[in-house]
Amino acid sequence: MASPSLGAGALPDSKASSIWARLPADWQPYVQLARLDRPTGWQLLLAPCLSATCLAGIYQLQAPNYLLLLLFFIGAVAMRGAGSTFNDLIDRNIDAQVERTRGRPLPSGRVSPRGAALFMLAQCLIGLFVLLSLNRFAIIVGLCALIPVAAYPFMKRFTSWPQAMLGLAFSWGALVGWAAVTGGLAAPALWLYLSCIAWTIGYDTIYAIQDIKDDVKAGVKSTALLFGDNVVLAVALFYLVTIVCAELALLSAGVGIFGQIGLLAFAGHLVWQIRKLGGADEAMALRLFRSNGVAGFILFAGLFAENLLFYFVR
Repeated sequence: MASPSLGAGALPDSKASSIWARLPADWQPYVQLARLDRPTGWQLLLAPCLSATCLAGIYQLQAPNYLLLLLFFIGAVAMRGAGSTFNDLIDRNIDAQVERTRGRPLPSGRVSPRGAALFMLAQCLIGLFVLLSLNRFAIIVGLCALIPVAAYPFMKRFTSWPQAMLGLAFSWGALVGWAAVTGGLAAPALWLYLSCIAWTIGYDTIYAIQDIKDDVKAGVKSTALLFGDNVVLAVALFYLVTIVCAELALLSAGVGIFGQIGLLAFAGHLVWQIRKLGGADEAMALRLFRSNGVAGFILFAGLFAENLLFYFVR
C-alpha cells in the first residue's frame, strides 16, 4: 500500500518520513527520483566510505577525520540521488513494464526526461564539490568511479550479473575513503573493496527477488533469476566472501578488539539474513535488503571505536 504521507504518487517500496511529507507536492517526484524516501541506498553507498576512512585512520595512527565523515555523508546522499536519477532515465521504458516501478516519476509522466536530467546535474554538482574537497589522488580515484556508475544501468540488458557492476560502483567509497586519508591505496583498502563488492552482490540479489516475474516479462536479467532455487546458497557464499575479505582488511590494517567485535556483529547480521531468506516472499526480501542499511554501520561503529581507541591510547 502506498504511504499516505507521500500521497497518490508514493511508491510501494518507499519509506516515507514526516520530513518529506512536509515538502510541497510538486517536490515529491524529485524526492522519489533521488530516493530520499528510501534511505537504504545512500546508507549502503556511505558505509564503505566511513569504514574505509576509519580503517585508514587506524593504519595511519590518526584520529578520526570528522570533516571527511561529514563530507562523505553529503556526497553519498547526492551521488546516490544522481545515480538513481540516471538509472531511471535509462530504464524508464523497462520500469513502465514492472509493477513495482511503473509508478516512478519518469514512467508515470510526473517528471519529464529533461527535468530529470537537470535534477541529476544539480546533484552531480554537489557531489563534485565534495570530491574537490579531497586530496588530488582521492579526486582521481573518485572520478574513476564514473565508469561503473555509467555502465550499471545497461548491464541488466546484456548479462545476468548486473549486481556485480553495482558492486563495483557502490563499493568504490572504500577506495575513495582510504585515499582521502592516506593519499594512496594499500592492501587493506583493496580487501575492503572486495568485501563490499561481495556484500553488494549478496544484498542486491535479495532485492532482485522482488522483480523476478516482471524481469522475465521485460526480458531483463539478474542474479536472482540466474541462481533460481539456489539463491539462498549463492547469497550465503557471497556473504562468506564478504566476511573473509573484511577480516583480511582488518588484519592487514592492524585493527584490534573493537574493530573485530564490529566485524563479528556484522557477520551475525548477515547470518540472520540467510536464515530468513529461505522461502522469503517479496515483502521479506525487501525487509532483508533494507536491513543492510543498518548492517554496514555496525562494521563502521566497531572501526570508529577502534580508531578512537587506537589514536588516544597508542
